[in-house]
Amino acid sequence: MRSNSQLSGILHVLLHMAEQGGPVTSEALAMMMQTNPVVIRRIMAGLRDSGYVRSEKGHGGGWTLACDLAAVTLRDIYDSLGRPSLFAIGHRSEHPDCLVEQAVNAALDTSIQAAEALLLSRLDAITLAALSADFHDRLVRRKRPSKGDVCHAG
Repeated sequence: MRSNSQLSGILHVLLHMAEQGGPVTSEALAMMMQTNPVVIRRIMAGLRDSGYVRSEKGHGGGWTLACDLAAVTLRDIYDSLGRPSLFAIGHRSEHPDCLVEQAVNAALDTSIQAAEALLLSRLDAITLAALSADFHDRLVRRKRPSKGDVCHAG
C-alpha cells in the first residue's frame, strides 16, 4: 500500500512559506511540491479555516502564514488535514463470528491504538518553530548552501 505523504508535504510547504516573508501563490507552492495548484488550494483552504494561513487575492497576493510557528504543533496541522489514517494496517472483517478473526482483530486494534496514541503525543510535542530551527541548523552545517535549500522552484 502506498504511503500518504500529505502531512509531510504540507509541513514542507509551511516551512517554505515561513522563509518567504511574503505571499506565495498556489502555483509556486504546487511547483515546489510537484503537484497541481488545485490540490494546494484545497489543502490550504483547510489550514485557512483553522487559522494557520490566510490568502490574499489579486496582484501580489497568495498564501501567508497567519500563526506563530511556536504555537502550532504538528498535531495541530494533522488535525487540520482531517486526521488522515496514520497506518495502512487494518484487519479482516469478512467473518465477524469467527473467534480466530476476533482474537486477531482485538490484538491488532489494541496495538494500533497504542501506536497511534504514541505517534499523536509525539506530534503534539513538536512545533513548527522546532522544525524551522532544525532546518536552519542544517543549513548552517551545510558547507555550500544551494538554491534548493530554501526553495525548490527556479
